[in-house]
Amino acid sequence: MGIDRIPEIKTIRKKLNILAKQENAEEWNSKLSEDWMDSTETIGGLLYIDGHVRVYHGKNAKLPKRYVAREKLCLRGMTDYWVNDVLGQPYFVISTAVNKGLLTMLNNEIIPRLLKEVPNQPSEAELGNNPYLSRFSIIFDREGYSPEFFKEMWEKYRISCYTYKKYPGKEWPEENFTEQEVKFYNGEKIKMFLAEKSINLGKKIKMREIRKLTKTGHQTAIITTDFVPPTSLVAATMFARWSQENFFKYMKHHFGIDKLVEYETTPIDETTEVVNPDYRLLETQIRSISQKLGRKISEFGRITLAMDDGDAEIEKYITQKAQLQEIIELYQKDLDDLKIKRKQTNKYIAIADLPESERYSSLTNEKKHIMDTIKMIAYRAETAMASMIQPDVSKRKEIRALLQQIFKSEVDILPNTEKNILTIVLHSLSNEKSNRLAMKLCDSLNETETAFPGTNMKLFYKLVSS
Repeated sequence: MGIDRIPEIKTIRKKLNILAKQENAEEWNSKLSEDWMDSTETIGGLLYIDGHVRVYHGKNAKLPKRYVAREKLCLRGMTDYWVNDVLGQPYFVISTAVNKGLLTMLNNEIIPRLLKEVPNQPSEAELGNNPYLSRFSIIFDREGYSPEFFKEMWEKYRISCYTYKKYPGKEWPEENFTEQEVKFYNGEKIKMFLAEKSINLGKKIKMREIRKLTKTGHQTAIITTDFVPPTSLVAATMFARWSQENFFKYMKHHFGIDKLVEYETTPIDETTEVVNPDYRLLETQIRSISQKLGRKISEFGRITLAMDDGDAEIEKYITQKAQLQEIIELYQKDLDDLKIKRKQTNKYIAIADLPESERYSSLTNEKKHIMDTIKMIAYRAETAMASMIQPDVSKRKEIRALLQQIFKSEVDILPNTEKNILTIVLHSLSNEKSNRLAMKLCDSLNETETAFPGTNMKLFYKLVSS
């Protein structure tokens, strides 16, 4: 970070502090989310929901630990639950310090908000006339797998769910699969071998199971309570989850969604329940002794096999076997005692009941919510510009790379108060192809006839070379 940027950063932080004191970041994001949903009609009523952990290495806040898949470790942090459209564009995000899990967040925070904000939901009469029609669909990974949840969403709200099947069971015969063209919402088309069956999941709710057969013979199982779209469209909907994964990856590297923007802490509601530290300790001890017991049982089995083969040193094996039997019995007794203790210990405990040294606190969310909303606006603007030049670019990665080059390039700003025009002159880029694409982007932006905020000066974009 250059010294010349320090005053600029201080100014941004000062403005962020002023905005945060107004405490209306959530309302702002909610209104923007509604506008975005209205403008896209929520792309077929499909909403992608996934959690992203922001790891916290500081000492100001005492945050609960949660499993971070990308690190393959349990680390302290905040969990952000993002709601995106089928193209990966974000609608809103909800942050929580306590790791409540996806299903709890869906039930308590996300679904109530979606019921209010998702536009063009079917009327009660339309739902009554078509028993398969849903209000909208939510798509998530295996963390949200729950037949009870699927049933509740359908029977209580008429919301359909998509996810991967957690326990696929036996593979289906290959002759059940037929090659179908799957068209994704971004226009991409792929040939897939697909098969479908109707199932009763856990004897709780009727669902569709759709499987994709890969070239290696692996079968990927999808389940959904949405009975309206054809098999190929269900596959496209589920496999489009990569768009949200790409969104996380891109935002992490280019927009800094994991970056800490404030250091202030706030206490967590003392009635909030968290995993009991005593229960977690017992779980750790049980796993440790179970692993030791398993190793000793395996060793006992190897000795028994050696004795059955008639090994000459039979006396040595008898002594070792007796010693192992004693150790196994001790481990088994310890394991049984720990399991009894675990059964008598509450898994969850209110924060108020924790010792003072164990009580959790949280990072305040107001500034982060403001920054997340700004980043959503910026990402959506970048995506809109990418769509303007996409037909002329063969590789999609090149589009974002070109835009990043444009954003980092110097420009000349030339105001003309007589004609009320504010001309933005972009300097030449790295090669002629990039210049041609930038010129096309300038032409597309000029067609919007956008005025610079707070003025009546119309923005006009051009390249130096033009």
